[in-house]
Amino acid sequence: MLTLYENIKKIRTERGLSQQELAEKAGYTDRSSIAKIESGKVDLTQSKIKAIAKALGITSAELLDEPALDFSPSLTQSFVTYPVIGEIAAGYNNIALENWSGDTVEIPKSYLKGHKQTDFFVLEVKGNSMYPDYREGDKVLILKQPSLDYSGQVGAVIYDDEISTLKKVEFNKGEDWLRLVPINPSIPPIEIFGERIAHCKVLGVPRLLLREFK
Repeated sequence: MLTLYENIKKIRTERGLSQQELAEKAGYTDRSSIAKIESGKVDLTQSKIKAIAKALGITSAELLDEPALDFSPSLTQSFVTYPVIGEIAAGYNNIALENWSGDTVEIPKSYLKGHKQTDFFVLEVKGNSMYPDYREGDKVLILKQPSLDYSGQVGAVIYDDEISTLKKVEFNKGEDWLRLVPINPSIPPIEIFGERIAHCKVLGVPRLLLREFK
């Protein structure tokens, strides 16, 4: 899977755009901004990702290399089964527990997109701070990775060594702070900085949301 920055360069080249042309279309002042982005030296906010995607004539999901799933019945479609190994809080102060009650979900194998099955795990959402995007009881397929691709990306995070949460994570590369931001505007964000940063780690990023309609 290409990184966000590699994907920008790849699609720009396929579109026959120069760095200067993309800069102008995306609202940057000069080509050096695009050069820095493509080399991975600049963290992109969600608004900038949307602007670059629009300039390239694609969606943000396509730019992030997140294709839509096809769940239509197929005799040749194969699935992999994951245990739902615990809960991830769409809130705060939820102790990270890895347990299994016997609940499982089936994921189309094609969605793994070349990854091994062990590169993912499934957690259940608890709480409403990420409502309406993530709701109580939702199952989330998480791609394991130790860092986020850009500031503002939703990530599964453990902080204070034991508290798990699902939040938008804002940060500036090279600075010792991060902000955990809910989607639900009624829930305040929290900031983690200084020594607490050493006790915070990224588990991965959501790749698929499974919701049961009752």
